[in-house]
Amino acid sequence: MKLNACPSICPLSFVGSIIEPLPLQSIFEKMRQKDMKEAKEQAKKQQPEEVEIGLNADENMGGTSHLNEPLTNEPEIETLRNELGEMQDKFIRKVAEFENYKKRSLKERMELIQTAGKEVIVDLLEVLDDCERAEKQLANSDDTDQAKEGVMLVFNKLKNLLAAKGLKSMETINQDFDPDKHEAITEIPAPTEELKGKVIDEVQKGYYLNDKIIRYAKVVVGK
Repeated sequence: MKLNACPSICPLSFVGSIIEPLPLQSIFEKMRQKDMKEAKEQAKKQQPEEVEIGLNADENMGGTSHLNEPLTNEPEIETLRNELGEMQDKFIRKVAEFENYKKRSLKERMELIQTAGKEVIVDLLEVLDDCERAEKQLANSDDTDQAKEGVMLVFNKLKNLLAAKGLKSMETINQDFDPDKHEAITEIPAPTEELKGKVIDEVQKGYYLNDKIIRYAKVVVGK
C-alpha cells in the first residue's frame, strides 16, 4: 500500500528546509546573560540592607533627620558678626584709653619730678628770709655776740624745719666702721686699741630721710 504525501506527515528533510537553524554562538550568549541576571538577583536578595549614616548626626539627633538642613545659619552668623564688631569697638576704646592714661601719667610724673621739692623749698624760704635779715644786721653792727646769737637762731630754725620733714643726721664718731653707711676717706693709726676699726673723725655728716640713707658719711677710720 502506497502512502500519499501530506502536510501533516513530513519527512525530516522537509522540516529542516523550512526552519532555519539558529547559530550556536547566539544561543550560548543568551544563556550566559540569563545566568548572569539570575546570579545578580540572587546576590541582591542575599546582601543586607545598607544603613544610611547621617553626615550631620550627633548624639541627640539621628543623622538622616537633618541632612536637608542648610549648612549655615544666616541669623546666627549675623549675630556673631555683630558681637565681633562690638568686641573690636571695645578693644579699640580700651587701647585709646590706655594710651591716654600713659600720656597723662607721663605728664604727671614730669610735673612731680619738677616740683618734688616744692613743699620743702617753700618752707625754707622763711629761713632764707631770716638769713637775709641776719646779713643786714651783721653789716650794720659790730657786736659779735649779737651776730653769733642771730646766726645760731637761723641755724636752729633750719635744723628743726628739716627734722620736721624727716631729715635725721647720722651718728658716726666712735662707731664701728660700716661700709653700708660710711665712706672711708682715709685710715690713721688709732690712738687707743679700742678705736681700731672705728670712726675717729667725721669729714662730712651723713643723713637719713625717713630712715632711708640719702647721703653716706665721709669718715676717717682708725687702724
